[in-house]
Amino acid sequence: MTELAMPRVGTGVSRACVERIEGARPSKARQRILERNVVLNRSSYFFVNEQASMAGIGQSREMRIIPVSLDDEIRPGDSLAEKLIQALQHLNLSLQKGDILIVKHKIVSKAEGQLVSLEKITPSAASRAWARRYKLDARVTEVALQESKRIVRRKRGVLITETRHGLICANSGVDASNVDGGDHALLLPKDPDASASKLHRQLKKRLKLSIPVIITDSFGRPWREGLTEVAIGVAGMKALHDYRGQRDPHSYPLRVTIEAVADELACAAGLVCGKLARTPACIIRGFAYRPARGRAKELIRPAANDLFR
Repeated sequence: MTELAMPRVGTGVSRACVERIEGARPSKARQRILERNVVLNRSSYFFVNEQASMAGIGQSREMRIIPVSLDDEIRPGDSLAEKLIQALQHLNLSLQKGDILIVKHKIVSKAEGQLVSLEKITPSAASRAWARRYKLDARVTEVALQESKRIVRRKRGVLITETRHGLICANSGVDASNVDGGDHALLLPKDPDASASKLHRQLKKRLKLSIPVIITDSFGRPWREGLTEVAIGVAGMKALHDYRGQRDPHSYPLRVTIEAVADELACAAGLVCGKLARTPACIIRGFAYRPARGRAKELIRPAANDLFR
């Protein structure tokens, strides 16, 4: 599985393309081709959706993704809120009412000291055999097993686990890239929802603004190639939008539509928060979120409702 690092424009700014169309698809007789106008700004790169009113589509909304780069390395004990506020000031940016802050989990985990020294890890015989067969680091495999609640699948060098948080991902989310060259492995935050809530409260105290926070990580997916972002921590907004009981523009009743908006926003942010871009955070501006306490745990399907367990 591979990741795509987006090209950079301007002064340390990554590109992101966002397209959000609200409403139903019009009938063929009334449909107009949506024009994509690329609008370039020094702090963001986004698409604006335009359509004629006769197209029969609901009013479009412009949404921007504004990258927030960090020059300093995050270290255990750092105040993430202060580091992000300083970065915004350096970039001549500011958070506004209605904004959402997306943060990659790595800087959260680093600030919380979720680091494991690999030289102190003694792999089991099983971890050594697995790593030797597939040319892996047995110490990372051992840490991944220690962080797991159960092994979902282990095949062809890929270890899929369920974490203590209930997340299904490779190696329990344990990662040695973008840490310190391989001396340490980085774990997921102990409680990503609590981490998001803490950052949400700190920003509110400092800025007098209620800014929703989403903490993300890169996951692979069954049946599809490539990585994409998912929300593992949420605070200040609903992670799901439930449309059941409402009717679409053709009066058809919606019975099962629950939109995972936190995951969708995480994916949009992934276009600028790449592993090689040194952009571990971004601002989503223009999305009509629903204020709430919010929890990413709501995105995890209960085992009783899961057809694949």
